[in-house]
Amino acid sequence: MAVAVRTALMGATAVAVTVALAGPATAAPAGGNHAATRQALKAAVEDGVPGVTATVKDGGATWSATAGVGNLRTGKGRSTDDRYRVGSITKTFVATVLLQLEAEGRLSLDDTVEKWLPGVVQGNGNDGARITIRQLMNHTSGIFNYTADDDFGRTYFLKDGFFQHRYDTKTPADLVAIAMSHKPNFAPGTSWSYSNTNYVLAGMVIQKVTGHSYATEIRHRVIDPLKLTATSLPGTKATLPSPSSRAYGKLAETATGPTYDVTNLNPSIASSAGELISDSSDLDRFYSALLRGKLLPAKQLKEMKTTVAAGDSPTTRYGLGLADITLPCGVHVWGHDGGIHGSQSAAVTTADGRHSLAFNFNGDWSGDAGAVVVGEFCGT
Repeated sequence: MAVAVRTALMGATAVAVTVALAGPATAAPAGGNHAATRQALKAAVEDGVPGVTATVKDGGATWSATAGVGNLRTGKGRSTDDRYRVGSITKTFVATVLLQLEAEGRLSLDDTVEKWLPGVVQGNGNDGARITIRQLMNHTSGIFNYTADDDFGRTYFLKDGFFQHRYDTKTPADLVAIAMSHKPNFAPGTSWSYSNTNYVLAGMVIQKVTGHSYATEIRHRVIDPLKLTATSLPGTKATLPSPSSRAYGKLAETATGPTYDVTNLNPSIASSAGELISDSSDLDRFYSALLRGKLLPAKQLKEMKTTVAAGDSPTTRYGLGLADITLPCGVHVWGHDGGIHGSQSAAVTTADGRHSLAFNFNGDWSGDAGAVVVGEFCGT
């Protein structure tokens, strides 16, 4: 999304779904007709998003809808079964694994990064001995966001660089090294700033603790137990699995100009900060299971839901890979969003895990994701 994808890459708004505190609005009744949600999906397409797919699970009922197209060349519509790149939603999966490891006594959230990754976070004022795993997970580490690096942006987010480098393989160490070439944003624990580098390091910690890649641990601990059959960690594989739609971006600093097909890319540039692929049904199942305590003991789920202020946002607080969003109607939803080339996604659920929504825009330059969330949980 030009600017947004470039600065946040796998984090769309970087604080889950930002919503406007507009009113009046009331909480939607259980089993509503989703009319407001449907209207928000339609409005996103009218705003320029090629297409959108969404699925809601509310108690025992499931509702799905699409709008717009999945392929601008053929006019083929989107599918409710579409698999798509979920970007920073990956972070909740990574955080879940780290918290499981804490529950098993294999690490402490107060361990320093230096303990597990000696010598990795250093230089230009960076010091892994002063940063804890918890601070990585809630974005209070102060570590620079590698996707905001100017050279990285020109190489992977603007047209000429993207088409030349879209199949490059980057290692986690490569990505961290970019961040280490910058001074920290602030001293650890003194402020909040969303940084994809935090979760690249988190993935590296998982590998050091377990001896297995973060992808292997996510599959073993989350994907397989929940039977998330549409969810995968592609590594360096550049294509999307079927069924899927095409993904589109502007590859520019503005939202005007030509639209490009950016579906195929090597997701190693996202690493454990945002490489996951999933579909709306799987994301609903994951967040519902998480909030219902199916993946974490009560102590670790409480830690995950212990939040800090997410920058200047009046509606969003950030926990450990999980955001708490207060909607205009007073409903709190928990979840995350994610942006990566040609894809904007969000997945949220109520605190009891009973009412869940996940959706995806297959364009990265327009569309109001917050309106979709408000429509579902505050509309009628």
